[in-house]
Amino acid sequence: MDWLEAVQRHRAARTPAVIVTMAAVRGHAPRNGGAKMVVSTDALFGTVGGGNLEATAIARARAMLARGAAEPELLTLTLSEKSTTEYGVQCCGGEVTMLLEPVPVVASVAVFGIGHVGLELARILGRQQIELHLIDSRAEMLAPERIGVPGSSGPLGDAEATVLLHRLPVPESALMLVPPGTHVLVMTHDHVEDLAIVEAALGTDGVASIGLIGSRSKWARFVQHLRESGHDDAALARVATPVGIAGIDSKDPAAIAVSVAARTLQQIEERAAATAQ
Repeated sequence: MDWLEAVQRHRAARTPAVIVTMAAVRGHAPRNGGAKMVVSTDALFGTVGGGNLEATAIARARAMLARGAAEPELLTLTLSEKSTTEYGVQCCGGEVTMLLEPVPVVASVAVFGIGHVGLELARILGRQQIELHLIDSRAEMLAPERIGVPGSSGPLGDAEATVLLHRLPVPESALMLVPPGTHVLVMTHDHVEDLAIVEAALGTDGVASIGLIGSRSKWARFVQHLRESGHDDAALARVATPVGIAGIDSKDPAAIAVSVAARTLQQIEERAAATAQ
């Protein structure tokens, strides 16, 4: 396994990590420039030379993970008997500079209902470095003739997100396919489907947020059903409706999508900050 595969495994497991690269070497050092190590909170892959140098790099990387650092950092160490740290002495005689690059967990968003608003929302969120799940019970809503090929052609042709399409007769079953920490956005063509998805999301561990498009009267009907199903005030408060940022009153699908996307990106950043604390 090389360092790239180690990073890919961390991404697949949704585990944050830091790539430590020997960026510059002056004089003698245990490893040459370009040597890499991947550090997570409880695992290591590769080496940048062992000893004081490596222990210091690991400690710095794990400190970055603990505070949720998003920007790369440089670490310069002098390897001589006159330069000591809590990890001991290395007398190679050189100086090294290491680049520490965070590999964050990629945020996940699930859009239920790829109608007019859903498609506009997918176009916006698709430009983000996220995992984007698009779910609909209607095959034609996810057909290539309508949405193209994500990352290649059509409305989602410029997508930078990892776009995953789910055509499911029972759309709420997609909650078993998305990773923990997913932000759920509900905007299907059918209020019965919307209610089933919201109820399933409330009963799914690890859902980061639940947003619902709709009127106050629609939510009042949902509240009545959800209370009858045993959901308390704390559970109901997890549902943001109408979802989106304040101050945008337009009912145009593209305008609604901008509002919803803005709030979703806020929630992604809020969750990242909270996780780092």
